[in-house]
Amino acid sequence: MSINKTEPEEKGFFEKVKETIEHLWEGTKDTAEDVREAAADKLEDIKEKVTTKKATTAKKAVTAAKADVTKKATEAADKAKTAVAKVKAEASEKAKKITAKAKNETIVARKEAADVKALAETKAKKISAKAKGAVAAVKKTAATKTAKAATTVKKKALAAK
Repeated sequence: MSINKTEPEEKGFFEKVKETIEHLWEGTKDTAEDVREAAADKLEDIKEKVTTKKATTAKKAVTAAKADVTKKATEAADKAKTAVAKVKAEASEKAKKITAKAKNETIVARKEAADVKALAETKAKKISAKAKGAVAAVKKTAATKTAKAATTVKKKALAAK
């Protein structure tokens, strides 16, 4: 007989548990490594997508902000142009009114000056005519008195001779 047995050796309970645990451990390690690698790949994919989405979102936000700013700037410029046009129109209207008023006042002042001048000329003519009349009367009176005095002096001179 041979020493070698043809039947497999029977293993004890603990050895079987140990082998099962080793088998499970190795399978778990392999599975854990596979899961970790898959998770790392998935994480990188997600990071790329998030980065792309962030960039796209940021671009959209910047574009929207630019559009909003442009719109507001355009609205503000339009309001300013409208206000400037309104102010210019009002200023032009006021200038026209002031010019018309000044022209009217100038015409009135010229008319009043002409009236005063005419009145002064009329009064001057009246005073001049009155003065001429008075001068003539005084000259006449003076001539008469002078003639009387001369006559009296002649009479006295003749009588004194």
